[in-house]
Amino acid sequence: MQDVLERKSIKNIDFNCDLAQAYGVYKNSQEYELLDYVSSVNISCGFHAGDPVTIKDALLKAKEKNVAIGAHIGFNDIQGFGYRPVELKEDELEALVVYQVGAIMSFAKAYGLSIEHVRPHGAMYKMAGEDFTFSSSIARAVKKCSDWLVYYAPAGDIASKVGDYVNIQVAQEICLEKTYNADLTVDYAVPDNTNNYELIKRLQHLLHTSQIRNNLGGMSFAQVDTIHFSNKYNNSTDLIKEAARLISPAPVNYVNAKTSGWVD
Repeated sequence: MQDVLERKSIKNIDFNCDLAQAYGVYKNSQEYELLDYVSSVNISCGFHAGDPVTIKDALLKAKEKNVAIGAHIGFNDIQGFGYRPVELKEDELEALVVYQVGAIMSFAKAYGLSIEHVRPHGAMYKMAGEDFTFSSSIARAVKKCSDWLVYYAPAGDIASKVGDYVNIQVAQEICLEKTYNADLTVDYAVPDNTNNYELIKRLQHLLHTSQIRNNLGGMSFAQVDTIHFSNKYNNSTDLIKEAARLISPAPVNYVNAKTSGWVD
């Protein structure tokens, strides 16, 4: 029975990317190129990246493309772009998350938009994928902002347990360019794979079997709801174009509504 489950094909999936990954004069002109191929976006909240004008522009671009919008939260470390870990007490982490999500929710409301999900960035993302207590703290803080928000978390056992433990909707995420351990935690010692041919083959296998090759040479079952596409590589746009030819992405909430029968 387990083998049958592990070989289940994926019929519906979300593609997400980051927006407003800039600050002041530092811009990423490529990030908007991915907007035609994703179904959801994560907009920086002004901590690890993003300034008010950049955030506003990102919200309006997302509105124009009719994609689901999420808050991209991180540590307040602009020099390190949020990639340096920060040790926080639970109440400090809660305040950090609520502050950022609340800011984006209010910003979006001013333009007739709403926030559907929250995704951690950088060191916060890494810690969320490796530490159940830390990930649960993020999830509880997200839930305080709204019971309807989806927590985009690194795929694996921790994400599955956090959803039940906190009673929050969790979308499990895979990054095609990352190397995964057998338990689906990311092996950050290995550089990202930027070979698009290999990444598309990996995506094809994932869609057909719900499995992803791990760093031991075997296959790990992955309950994947969303795939994150980085916009920091020169061939990022080419990759997501090829991915969109394999499957048309749909936002997580739309997929859930469709599965429940609310959408034909």
